[in-house]
Amino acid sequence: MSPTKSPINQVSEHQRLLLESMSEGVYGLDENGLATFVNLAAERLTGWEANDLIGKSIHDFHHHSHADGRHYPQADCPIYQCLQDGITRTKENEVFWRKDGTSFAVEYSATPILQEGSIQGAIVVFKNISERKRIESALQKALTENRFLKEKLEAENSYLQSEIESNYQSDIIGQSPAIEHLQTQISLSAPTSANILIQGESGTGKELVARAIHQQSERQAQTLVKLNCGAIPEGLVDSELFGHEKGAFTGAVKQRIGRFELANKGTLFLDEVSELPLDAQVKLLRVLQEGEFERVGGNKTIRVDVRIIAASNKNLEQAVHDGSFRLDLYYRLNVFSVQVPPLRERKSDLPILSHFFAKKACADMGKSFKGLHMPSLKWMSHYQWPGNIRELSNWIEHNAILHTGGLFHIHPMAHARHDHSVEHDNESIVSLAEAEKQHIQKALLHCNGRIAGANGAAQLLQLPASTLRSKMKKLGIYG
Repeated sequence: MSPTKSPINQVSEHQRLLLESMSEGVYGLDENGLATFVNLAAERLTGWEANDLIGKSIHDFHHHSHADGRHYPQADCPIYQCLQDGITRTKENEVFWRKDGTSFAVEYSATPILQEGSIQGAIVVFKNISERKRIESALQKALTENRFLKEKLEAENSYLQSEIESNYQSDIIGQSPAIEHLQTQISLSAPTSANILIQGESGTGKELVARAIHQQSERQAQTLVKLNCGAIPEGLVDSELFGHEKGAFTGAVKQRIGRFELANKGTLFLDEVSELPLDAQVKLLRVLQEGEFERVGGNKTIRVDVRIIAASNKNLEQAVHDGSFRLDLYYRLNVFSVQVPPLRERKSDLPILSHFFAKKACADMGKSFKGLHMPSLKWMSHYQWPGNIRELSNWIEHNAILHTGGLFHIHPMAHARHDHSVEHDNESIVSLAEAEKQHIQKALLHCNGRIAGANGAAQLLQLPASTLRSKMKKLGIYG
């Protein structure tokens, strides 16, 4: 059929005017797929004039390639398939190419023209949907960002709620020289952006020190996120640290935000960092060096600004020597080291610590607290407290259960009763220095650990506070 006999050219002048006035582009094709009609909107949208296209395959001009540049065979084109089977086609995820070589997102429909049951041609109606696609993309991006912010907020709320429920202690309690030295280390390191390594025996309060550093830093308004590296199954370490995408592994039913994303702009506290597997240590080192990572199962690079405070009750230098901890990671974490003293080196803090824990335990149990039974502290000052503050707190809580009223008694533990260091009723003669040491320790116990000021040990011993501190240092009294 020649173009002049095509049904699209057999329309009335009124119908032609209607087609020309449409804002959508309109092509008329004959049964061979050759152009018979091109309206003004089609010329404007593609840059191809009617004279360029009439009698030719439009596919070769505007539909020859996919958006990524791959060839689009005419046999695969829905427009020309419509001419083969007479079925209307509608598409919206393709592009048309302009005469200048650029492309635009297009939505089009190809409707067959049937005459007496025979396919005589097709009408193609199309429009530029680039702006709609841009808006949809922007909305999708906004929805994704909102979803991420919602998930992050939910994760933060969940995390903060668990922190509230844990009822953590917020202040470092004590007045001993060992604690004063610790407070100095905290005040020096907190305002910096340096990574901190906190070392100390189990139960000494390393997490409390981490909180103090965070609270005195410029990041205090953000979240302090903690992770106990020794409490995570080895296969889930990466997911806990970096998060995972939905379907990343069996059981990953939805996207999860990791601790690094949760701590962005804040502080991440890695407790028991020595327990991290070596492969996780490599990934942690990369984040410390580059400030970026990918979620498990994802390929999107996520940048974060996180300060690391790590803690260990193991000697990390020995762990490096043994090959269980990377030397380069040790150097990254140990920019500044804070040593938390064991309780046996700060025994002058026993009265104030015992008072704090006893009062808190009684309040938690709804019991009255009228003060400590001071003679109870005698055996405590000679016991070595291998479990440190945690052991002290737990033992006082045990005694709070037994407490029925009056002054709060702290009974000796069974193993402490048989500790010869506690039995000193028949002490042998000691040196003058040891006698002075014992006398100062008794004064500190009597004054609830207070050194200076009213009711302090210095006043009781009739010594200047500076002199007493000097003597304590000389005699090795850190508790």
